Amino acid sequence: MFEKILIANRGEIACRVVKTARKMGIATVAVYSDADAGALHVRLADEAVRLGPAPSRESYLLGDRIIAACKDSGAQAVHPGYGFLSENEAFARRVEDEGIAFIGPKHASIAAMGDKIASKKLAREAQVNTIPGWNEAIDTPEHAVAIARDIGYPVMIKASAGGGGKGLRVAFDDKQAFEGYTSCRHEARAAFGDDRVFIEKYVLNPRHIEIQVLGDAHGNVVYLNERECSIQRRHQKVIEEAPSPFIDDATRRAMGEQAVALARAVNYQSAGTVEFVVGRERDFYFLEMNTRLQVEHPVTECITGIDLVEQMIRVAAGEPLAFTQADVARRGWAMECRINAEDALRNFLPSTGRLVHYLPPATTMEAAGPVPVGGAVRVDTGVFEGGEIPMYYDSMIAKLVVHGFDRSDAIRRMREALNGFVIRGVASNIAFQSALLAHPRFVAGDFDTGFIAEQYPQGFRAEDVVHEDPDFLLALAAVTYRRYRERAARITGQLPGHEMRIGDEFVVVVKGAGGIGEHVPVHLRADAAAITVELRGKSYAISEDWTFGGIRAGGSCNGHSFTAQVERDGLWTRVAHNGRRIEAMVMSARASELLRVMPFKPPPDLGKFLLSPMPGLLAQLAVHAGQAVHAGERLAVIEAMKMENVLTATQDGVVKALLAAQGDSLAVDQPIMSFE
Repeated sequence: MFEKILIANRGEIACRVVKTARKMGIATVAVYSDADAGALHVRLADEAVRLGPAPSRESYLLGDRIIAACKDSGAQAVHPGYGFLSENEAFARRVEDEGIAFIGPKHASIAAMGDKIASKKLAREAQVNTIPGWNEAIDTPEHAVAIARDIGYPVMIKASAGGGGKGLRVAFDDKQAFEGYTSCRHEARAAFGDDRVFIEKYVLNPRHIEIQVLGDAHGNVVYLNERECSIQRRHQKVIEEAPSPFIDDATRRAMGEQAVALARAVNYQSAGTVEFVVGRERDFYFLEMNTRLQVEHPVTECITGIDLVEQMIRVAAGEPLAFTQADVARRGWAMECRINAEDALRNFLPSTGRLVHYLPPATTMEAAGPVPVGGAVRVDTGVFEGGEIPMYYDSMIAKLVVHGFDRSDAIRRMREALNGFVIRGVASNIAFQSALLAHPRFVAGDFDTGFIAEQYPQGFRAEDVVHEDPDFLLALAAVTYRRYRERAARITGQLPGHEMRIGDEFVVVVKGAGGIGEHVPVHLRADAAAITVELRGKSYAISEDWTFGGIRAGGSCNGHSFTAQVERDGLWTRVAHNGRRIEAMVMSARASELLRVMPFKPPPDLGKFLLSPMPGLLAQLAVHAGQAVHAGERLAVIEAMKMENVLTATQDGVVKALLAAQGDSLAVDQPIMSFE
C-alpha cells in the first residue's frame, strides 16, 4: 500500500480524498494556487505544494508541475479527483511513465472513452445498447439534414469532444438541424479545438441514469447499482439520488450488466461511471463513460456502504476487489443536493466573496466513515466560515447528502437539513433546492431531464417557493420579537413607571415588493412550555431553541419539530423555512396604524446606470464616455467561475461616464457606467 499520495485537485473533492487517506493511514500532499493558499484542503493535508497563480491554466492544469510536486514530496501516487486533469489521457500516461501510480483508470481506457464517436463504436462492439444515429464526422449542414431525416426527428446534434453541456443542440425539423449543426460545430471548435459533430436520435422524456462500476487489475468488474441524475439545469446536475425511483430490478440488472461489459471491453481498472439515457418505456441507451470519480459518488456510498475513494486507492496499489457482485448491497435511499454559490433569483449568476457565516447542518455521517442504520446527514465541503469563494473555479460550496429508510424519508431529511444550512456573505441555491424537493412531480418521481426547464421557464423566482403554511413564518417572527421584549423587560435600572411591558397583542407587518405589505394582527400567550401565537384563526404553540444573535433556530410547533433561520436586521426580522423567506416588523396595533399613513419612499432610480449583475472581473469595457450606443450593443463583459456574462444595452442612449475600469473586481449591483 502507498505511504503517501498527492491530490491533484482542490476544494471539496481534495478534502474528500484526504479523509479516506487518513482512514487508511496514508499521508497526503495537497497542491494549491495562490487563490487557495489558505483553503481547507491545504489545511487538512499533511503537506502542501504551491503550483502557481490563481487561474487554473497556470496552476491546476499544469501536469508537469504536479508531477514535479510528486517527486519533490515523495508521493508514490496521484489522485486527480474530478475535473481539471482527471480525464486527461496525456497526463495519466505521463504519470505512469514517471513511475507514479495514477489513482484512476489506465490512460488507454481514458483515451478509449474520451472520444464520443469512438466510445459509441466500442459500446456497440461490446453489445451495449446505443442510440440510433450517425457516428461518423459530418462535413456539411446539408449532410446533417439528410442524416436527421433518415434517423427521424427529433435528433440531437453533439460535438464529439463536448462536455459540460457545450456542443449540444436538439432539432425537430430541417431548419433546426441545419442551424444546429452550424452553431454546434462553431461552438465545439472554439471550446475544444475539435469541430467533429455527430447526430443521434433524441429520446423523448429522457431520464439521465448512470451506473457506477468498479474494476481491478485482476479482471474483476462489478456494478454498484444506479444513480438518478435527471434533475438538471442546462445539462448541469442539481439533485442526484440512489436508487432511481423509475428503474425496476430487471432494468437495473440489464443496465448494470451492459456497463460491466463495456468496462471489460476497455480493461477498466478503477471507479468509473457509465451514463445512460432512459426513455419512458425504460428503453435505455449508452450515453458516455466518465473515467473518473463522479461528483455524486456519495449517494452510491450511502446505499452500498462502499468507500469508493478507498477502492480506487486499493485498485491503484494492485489489490483485487475484496467483494463480488453478489456482495453489493442496496440499502435505503440517498440524495445529494449541490449547494452552489450562485444567485438563483438572478438567473443563477455566480456569487463570489467571503463566507461571513457558514454553518452546515448537524451531521451524523462522514465521508470515508460507516453509514448509520437509522438514516444520516453528510456534508462534503472544501470551505469554512471566513473563507473566500474565489472567482476562478466552479461555484460549489458543499454537497449535502442524506440517507433515509426510503425515498420519502430521504426527502424529509433533506428538506430539514436545507433549513439548517446557514450561508451568508454569498448567495446560494438553497431556496431553489427546497422548491424542487417540495414540487409534487419531484415527490412523485415523475420527472425527466427537462423538468426544471418545463417548471421554471422564466427562471426561478421567490414566488415559485410554495410553502405548506406561510403563516408559520409570521408566527415565528412574532415569537422571536416577544423573546426580545422578554429580555428587555429583565434589564435592571428601568425608570419606575416606565418599565418595558411585554404585552400579548401585536401586528406583524410583512415587507412587500413595493415596500410595506400586509398587516396581520397576532395574539401571543406564553406559558412554561411554549409561546402560543394565534393569527387568522390558527394557533401555533412554538417551543423555540434559539439563542439571541444566532441564525439557526430549532424547536417544535404544535408538537412537530422544525428547523428555521431567524435573524434581526434593525427593526426587521428575517425568517426562512422550506425555501420561503419573509422580512417582517412586529409592533403594537397603534404603531401599525400610524405606519399605514406613512409615505413610502421608493428606492432611487438606477435606470441610467449599468450595474454589475454578479461579482466578478470586469474583463472588457466595450464603450467609452460620450459614445452613442444602440439597443443590443455590447457594453461590457464580466467573468467569474468559468462563466462569461456579456452585458448589452437595453435601449439606445449615450454613455455619460465610465465608473469602473477594465480589470476591476466588481461587487453585485456595483455601477459600471452611467448614461445621459
